[in-house]
Amino acid sequence: MSNRLNIAKTDAAAYKAMLGLANYLQNISLTHTWQELIKIRASQINGCAHCLDLHTRDAVKLGENPQRIYLLNAWREALELYSFEEQVILEITEEMTLINRKGLSEETYYKAKQLFTEKQIAEIIMTAVIINAYNRIGISTLMPISKG
Repeated sequence: MSNRLNIAKTDAAAYKAMLGLANYLQNISLTHTWQELIKIRASQINGCAHCLDLHTRDAVKLGENPQRIYLLNAWREALELYSFEEQVILEITEEMTLINRKGLSEETYYKAKQLFTEKQIAEIIMTAVIINAYNRIGISTLMPISKG
């Protein structure tokens, strides 16, 4: 499968704006591990091979246990591998990614409020928003996966 247009070249201003959002993630309080879990889980749901390839590699470079990556798609059956905070982050990610089902539920939001500050909840939401946007770019333009 060949890739389509390259948004970074075709519409550099739009892509630059997206990079600004991605750069925002470098200075938030969420750990990079938590950010990668959000990015991987949303990318699994959306089926974005480019983003899955990129973020699973990034997670491994950060020292993430490969078993947690392998089982992320079935995290509810492997709860012992994920902290309660991570489970809530994954619930938020799934509900936001599958927003047409019900969106971020009151139940999940309540759990998040027990664990995180409002700023951290905003950061979780923004991380999910950003990766979902990148998934849509990657899938729509058939961005390739790395060859190595």
